[in-house]
This record gives sequence, structure tokens and C-alpha cells, in this order.
Amino acid sequence: MLQGDVGLELGARIAAALRTALDVSITPEEALIRPSGRAGVDYQCNVAMSLAKRLGRQPREVAAAAVEHLAADDLVASTEIAGPGFVNIVLRDDWLGARLSALLADPRAGVPEVDAPRRFAIDYSSPNLAKEMHVGHLRSSIIGDALLRLIRFVGHEVVPHNHVGDWGTPFGMLIEHLLDEGWTADGSQTHAIADLNGFYQQARLKFDADADFADRARRRVVLLQGGDEATLALWQRFVDESTRHFEEVYRLLGISLRREDLYGESFYNPMLDDTVTELTAKGLTELSDGAVCVFPPGFTNREGERLPLIVRKSDGGYGYPATDLATARYWADDRAATDLLYVVGNPQAQHFAMVFAVCEQAGWLTEKHRAEHVGFGSILGADGKTIRTRAGGSVKLVELLNEAVDRASAVVAERTELDAEARASVAHAVGIGAVKYADLSSDREKDYVFSWDKMLAMDGNTAVYLQYANTRILSILRKAESRPEPGTPVNPADPAERALALALLRFPAAVAAAVDGLAPHRICGHLYELATAFSAFYERCPILAADTPEDVRGSRLVLAALTSQVLTLGLSLLGIEAPERL
Repeated sequence: MLQGDVGLELGARIAAALRTALDVSITPEEALIRPSGRAGVDYQCNVAMSLAKRLGRQPREVAAAAVEHLAADDLVASTEIAGPGFVNIVLRDDWLGARLSALLADPRAGVPEVDAPRRFAIDYSSPNLAKEMHVGHLRSSIIGDALLRLIRFVGHEVVPHNHVGDWGTPFGMLIEHLLDEGWTADGSQTHAIADLNGFYQQARLKFDADADFADRARRRVVLLQGGDEATLALWQRFVDESTRHFEEVYRLLGISLRREDLYGESFYNPMLDDTVTELTAKGLTELSDGAVCVFPPGFTNREGERLPLIVRKSDGGYGYPATDLATARYWADDRAATDLLYVVGNPQAQHFAMVFAVCEQAGWLTEKHRAEHVGFGSILGADGKTIRTRAGGSVKLVELLNEAVDRASAVVAERTELDAEARASVAHAVGIGAVKYADLSSDREKDYVFSWDKMLAMDGNTAVYLQYANTRILSILRKAESRPEPGTPVNPADPAERALALALLRFPAAVAAAVDGLAPHRICGHLYELATAFSAFYERCPILAADTPEDVRGSRLVLAALTSQVLTLGLSLLGIEAPERL
């Protein structure tokens, strides 16, 4: 396996040169190696600008020292000091060709595995089992799954946990409604709930209008929390029935969450008393209006008053803060996770900041841990407001995904060379891929506008464009009748060939940026850049033309095969399929 990206390799050489020349130590990252936008230049080193003041020297002097002591004849063809102290770098043709030729045998496309794997616990999706999943659950599910794939790919252990809402007062109401509908604890009835939202609304109406039903529902809550076997059996049946609904969504989305990844509020409920007891024993709690609170330092309201994290309410009940504290305590302590990630919308930023602060005060999170709220913006409609149905309600997620597949079916309907089954498979890959890519291709912290026309466009930064680029390459490889073998000589002599070659070698840097920044859009941006570079290469550099020399043909087939390899791998890391025909 080839290790790492060219930028870090160059950075290590520059760092070694500066250590020899000026007795200064920097990391390869601090060498500030960046791809160059200038014609005829591959990379640019900007370190002299940042080091000059620190060393009390002129930037060009620092740059000259780095170039003079640069031991990189095997890698670098030429260097040039430009402007106030930038170093322009051109790679050797033979090194570039050899790297690409060898890359063909590497299924990881040059991405190294980490030297010191960590254990990540990632919380994402988190629907409420009492209702069907809606469009508000889309971003957490998609972003969380992409991060899981990326982090696991680079070699870390990743444990997903789906923190579902499956406990509390509403479940007494729902269980009583189950009984009224003829359900039994022994499971003898067989009918399913056709509309989970409708079922919840019916129970709610009865609770509000029927005093007897409301009394029964409240008593049922007491039985549930007290561990009554018959009530727990009914509760479990409702949980199983609810789970069936969102398993359909995960199947449509191609998300790997399983039943064993469910960690509902019921799971953490037995831990809440101990969590608050420990906080109190450590002197972190205060009574405020009858509630047990922690006031983490640094959090105040507009009036400058301390903000409380209420860990036990005045009526003795527990809310989200207590459950989230118990969750962090469990994963950091009992499950030995080093990194806790919570893929939850931006509005919860302060809540998680306070939870993490309290966990640090309690000693549950130490300098060995990292806890991070992976926030994201909203999905907006064309009117710039949060996307809703025409009636003003939440858009059911399963209906949105089915519509995506239906719309994609129209895109592939004219592909008469595909049979009905193949067209259906392609339509699913295109439709679901379009929805996921539209979400992942923008900075997760920003809102984005949901547009069917934009996400299903055959051009621009869309999944369809990338999928089509890949199928076009696969068509070329089929026409060539044989795939290039590892070791095939590669000579990217034409500027378009070289631009494509450099884009291929930057894939490891894109993966590193996506993992380090928990930013899947870094992968999307790179894949679009790669597909665009291939398009320019394809237009300028004939591959299978009769007058293309055999050695040039072989070299260009390697570039094509590598592009397909990286596009397919990159899309898979986003949870998007790359169909062979489109």
C-alpha cells in the first residue's frame, strides 16, 4: 500500500531542509505545502512567509535556505523562489509516473491507516420511536453514516449508537392505546400499525379528550417505570413495531444502523440516579428552585447570570441533560471510548458544550478524551424556510426517499439497453445518491436549499455527474477489452494528463481533511475536482483512437482506471453507490 499524500511527503522534505539549514523544527503540515494554481507548477510551499518573523530573517532568505538544503532529487524536478518568498515546486515526471503505476494495485488509493487507532463512539440519527422519521432526521443519519465510514476507513474503531427516544410519559398513553386496539402482551395479535404518526395522534386526542383514558395512561407510566412485566412486554412490542418503520428508512438510505445499535433512553434510565449521586458527591450540584443543577463555569445568560444544567427536575424527574450526562459517562467509562461524537443540529450547540463541561468537571472526560458536537444546519425549501409539506407538516422521510427514486427512474427510463430490474437498481442508486450527495457536498454547519432539479442534474457538483463520469470510464475500459495491469508505464506528458495525475494523488489529503475536520464535503469537493479533471483529459487526450500510440494508450488507460477507482471508493465512503451503467 502506498502511504500518504504528496503534500505531506514534500512537507517532510522541506522540514528536514529547514532543520539542517536553520536549526528550526517544524512538522510536515507546518511546511504549508499547497497545490499550485499556476500553469507549469505542481505545488507551492508557503512556509518562508510564516517563519521569517519568528527567525528574524527575510522570507526569501528562508526560502533560499530551504531550497539549498532540500534533499529531494528523487521526487522534485525543479524549484523556483517566487514573489516575496514562495517556493514553486515541479515534480519529476518519472516519479509521478511510477507512483501512479503502483497506485493501480492499491485498493485504498494511497490512503494510509492511522498508526495509533482510537475508539470512537458516534451518536447519530436518533429518531423518536413514537413517530415516523421525517426530513428532520435526514442530515443526522446521512452525515453520521458518512463519518462512520470515513473514520473506520482510516483505521479507527467506530461504535455507532442510535440514541432513540423510547421512554417517558408518552409511552403510557401509547401503551393504553395499544390495549384499546386489541394488542396483548403475549403477542397473539398480528396486525401492524400502518401509520405510526396517525397512531400517535389518535392516542394524543384520546388523552386530551377522555379523562378516564388519561388516568389509565398515567397509571400505565407508573407501571412501566416500576418494571411491571406485562407493561414492559407491551412496551417492547411497541418498540419493535416502531423500529420496523425506521429500518425501512435505513434500508432505503443504505445506512448500516442495526437493531443492536439502538441505545434508547430506556437503556440509560437505570443510570440516572447514580449519575446525579456522583455529581453531588463531588460537590458539583446545587439546589435551585427545588431542582438539582450544575452550573458549569463560563456559561451565562444575557444578564450575566449563571446558566444551570438541570440534572434532576423539582418533581424528581429527569430530562435530556441527565440522560446525556449518563450517556457520556457510560461511553467514556464503561465502553472505553476515547472520542465521543454527537451528530445533532446546530441549535443544540450550547447544550452539548455545557454537558461536556460538566463531564470534565466530574472527571468522566479527561485530556485523553475528545467530545465533540458535530453540528449541522437545516434543510430549507425554495422559500428559504425549513422544508415542510404543502399542508405545513413534517415531510415523512420514507416518502421523500421514494420520490427521489421515482424521479431518478425518469432519468434512466430511456436506457433501453438495461432490463427492468437493472433500471430499478440504477434508479435507486441515482435517486438515493442524489439526496445524500446534496446534503454532504455542502459545509455541514450551513443550511442548504433542497432542490430536486439541482440534485438530479447531470452536470455540476452532483452525485449524478460523478456517477455518470464513472460509467463513462467503465465504458472506455470495456471497449479497451482489457484493464491495465499494475506496473504499466505511465507518462503524464500532456498538461491535462498531469492535472489529472495530480488530482488522483491528492485523494489521501482529501480523506485526511474530511476525517480531521469531520467534514464529508471535503471528499465531495475532491471527487468533483477529479471528475472535472478527467473530463478535460478525455476531451484533449484520445485514449482508444486508432492513431494513439500503444504506450500512450496504456498510460492513459491507467489514468482512466485510477479515476474510476478513486471515484468509486470516494462515493462508497459517502455511502453512495457507483453503478456500472447509467
